[in-house]
Amino acid sequence: MPQVTLSAGTLEYSDTGGDGPALVFLSGLFVGGSLWRHVVADLRRDHRCVVPEMPLGAHRIAMNPAADLSARGLAALVEEFLQALDLQAVTLIGCDWGGAQLVAAHGHAGRVARLVLLPQEAFENYPPGLPGRMAAAAARVPAGVTLALQTLRVRSLRRAPINFGLMSKRPVPDEVMDTWLAPALGSAAIRRDVVRFLRATRRGEYVEAARALSTFDRPALVMWAPECRMMRPGFGARLTEALPQGRLVHVPDSFTLVPEDQPVLCATEIRAFLATS
Repeated sequence: MPQVTLSAGTLEYSDTGGDGPALVFLSGLFVGGSLWRHVVADLRRDHRCVVPEMPLGAHRIAMNPAADLSARGLAALVEEFLQALDLQAVTLIGCDWGGAQLVAAHGHAGRVARLVLLPQEAFENYPPGLPGRMAAAAARVPAGVTLALQTLRVRSLRRAPINFGLMSKRPVPDEVMDTWLAPALGSAAIRRDVVRFLRATRRGEYVEAARALSTFDRPALVMWAPECRMMRPGFGARLTEALPQGRLVHVPDSFTLVPEDQPVLCATEIRAFLATS
């Protein structure tokens, strides 16, 4: 994978290249960029699709010891990433981690022309759901994240409600999830990055971000899954109302990981949004 060295450390990323409009995809805790593989396979025909491996546990290169790995710090890192690749008029697309909201809300959106928010942390739902609360609790205990991760070594336990069972309606293929989990399972430095993120991110950050989204006066698409049991169903409408140009689309038969549960619909709705905004 190509790499770029930023103030916090080195990020790996995938980049389809090309001259089409730039789409940048963000994913969440212990979820690698390959979450977007099916969506990118569609949209890359006429768009440049860039997927950074954010330092949220599926990344393979640990960050610098002094790096700010709070949610706000990672949002600033996204903007630095866009600058480093000189990406302009970007459509920023986020799922699971609420970082795309933070980029739009806190003055990091200079290169962002459009925003797409799939089910993700929002408002007072942080840590999100049972898996999020369990991860946050584990981070407060010495070696807690290391111990919690051990259940993910057993493939049959990955679909438990405290793990990925509430994340997608359909099991993520084992070979895909293996690549997501391998860095944190194999590296103490990667686990330390995860602990720093979980300890540094405040409960009220997304409430503050929602208030500030009124300043993002650009096209925004909210794709929310009413059946989602981890990201609250009504929060899609609330985010849409917070965005001056927000538009809401409900995604049926899906939980949080819409690109995994409904990849064709996800790509279709993003393509339609791009064509009309």
